[in-house]
Amino acid sequence: MANENEKVVKTEEVKKEENSSPKGERVRRPHKDGDNKPRRRNRPVEVKEYEETVVKINRISKTVQGGRRMKFSALVVIGNRKGKYGYAHCKASEVPDAIKKALEKAKKHTFTLPIVKGDTIPHEVEGKFGATKVFLKPAKEGTGIIAGGPVRAMLELAGIRNVVSKVYGSRSAVNVVKATQNGLKNLKSFTKVTSLRK
Repeated sequence: MANENEKVVKTEEVKKEENSSPKGERVRRPHKDGDNKPRRRNRPVEVKEYEETVVKINRISKTVQGGRRMKFSALVVIGNRKGKYGYAHCKASEVPDAIKKALEKAKKHTFTLPIVKGDTIPHEVEGKFGATKVFLKPAKEGTGIIAGGPVRAMLELAGIRNVVSKVYGSRSAVNVVKATQNGLKNLKSFTKVTSLRK
């Protein structure tokens, strides 16, 4: 009974405080933990400059005198979907560390490519790296990205939406990404071609 009476008295005191406080002012009540600090609301949301995709994670083992030393490699592609993109391939003892290293490296080495009307590439192009050859062809609006995993990831993040591609030779993810980069690097915009002809 005593506890119930105490609760009633406390609720009455709180009501009196609310009535006594001027309109518009909120009565600060202690939190459950007893902390009297106000709660944080509407925290600023961090806007990422680049979107990222992990293309491939591979486990690597190095045989040393004491046994095998395990590591992980991560191939990451980044882009802002507005013609700016990058990629990196890094190794570390743990997967999250390898991804983090690759992201930092990719942000330091970015490239730009010309995007024409219809969100496609200006002309046909071919990129080579090692035993891999990647062929890229512009497509009309509504076609979409007809490409395999690594090529699709790079083109999507670069901002290209309509393109047809074909990979010849080695299908290694690292080789495909590097061959695609070599092809995109050779793209020329209309203004660049006209300036070269003069």
